[in-house]
Amino acid sequence: MEWKNLYRGFLIGATDLIPGVSGGTIAFILGIYERLLKSISGFFSRDWKRYIGFLFPLVLGMGTALIVLSKGIDYLLTEHKEPTQFFFMGLVLGVLPYLVKQAEVKRNFSAKHYIVLVIMAILLASLGFLHTEENVEPITSLNMSTAIGLFFSGWLASMAMLLPGISGSFVLLLLGVYSTAINALSTLNIPLIITIGAGVIIGFIVSSKGIQYFLSHFPHITYAIIIGMIFGSVFVIYPGMASGTTLVISFLTFLLGFILTFSLSLIKKPSSDLKNA
Repeated sequence: MEWKNLYRGFLIGATDLIPGVSGGTIAFILGIYERLLKSISGFFSRDWKRYIGFLFPLVLGMGTALIVLSKGIDYLLTEHKEPTQFFFMGLVLGVLPYLVKQAEVKRNFSAKHYIVLVIMAILLASLGFLHTEENVEPITSLNMSTAIGLFFSGWLASMAMLLPGISGSFVLLLLGVYSTAINALSTLNIPLIITIGAGVIIGFIVSSKGIQYFLSHFPHITYAIIIGMIFGSVFVIYPGMASGTTLVISFLTFLLGFILTFSLSLIKKPSSDLKNA
């Protein structure tokens, strides 16, 4: 068992609770993104035993974070929104130098890659202008229609979780079920957790295979998409300009977030073999 994945999973799970922050981004920072995709895909094959040692501690860490931190993060976003959101902006932007180096942008990117990058940044940033139902009354019991809706919401959110720059929690916000998911976790509503979780698992299986395929066959274009999405996600997270003491605190939390992920990205990681695209 790779027990160091406990803390990695905890970090990924913590960020997946935040609308606008992607767990896939944190996986990139930690240098396990491509291995994560391969392990999720491989676990649902005949060679599944090979991947238990990597995935079990990771999932355990993620589950712990979701249960332990759901109330705390909900409180921070409610009572201290600007400093919290600026902290997450710093976390997201801090990974960009690592991604630029990983993709070898200067050597591998041409005009088409920059065009794709800009388009993806604009598309994702535009999500910030969409209306999100943040104050929807949470669902606390299941019937057939709510079960189906929550299942497919979990499916769509999990596909977003694996893509750096797209937040699964933000997808839940757009679908109007974020409050339901947070409430289910904080109150341990097992039927709702199982329903959403089943959708999440299916989404992981489908999206991991797709992303892995594109990283293997079209790595430079895929990196351009990912970098563009991370740029765009900053506009989704941005809470507006604070003032007074809140502005100072927000600036400090932004720096803290940026330094944290930038420092993590300096840790030596195995390089990826990028093919031409």
